[in-house]
Amino acid sequence: MIKHYILSLNPTAKHEWDRCILREPLTAKRPDIAKLVAEVVGTDAGNYLVSVNIEVKVLEQTVATQTEQLTLNFAEVNEKPHLREVA
Repeated sequence: MIKHYILSLNPTAKHEWDRCILREPLTAKRPDIAKLVAEVVGTDAGNYLVSVNIEVKVLEQTVATQTEQLTLNFAEVNEKPHLREVA
């Protein structure tokens, strides 16, 4: 079974649980890995020793942009351009 997820890493997040987020691409829900394994094992009650192989391939990466603060000089903004009269 191959599943695709979006992994978001933010080491500077305010809360620990927001630093590493795995989400489904269409629904943005966080996957329940135990439920996915249970679907493969079946519905029979019991304890199972399972082997789970996780292969990670980065398909695409987007860099998180940091917002920049720009300073605005109000004196420059409030100046009115000098208009020349055309005869």
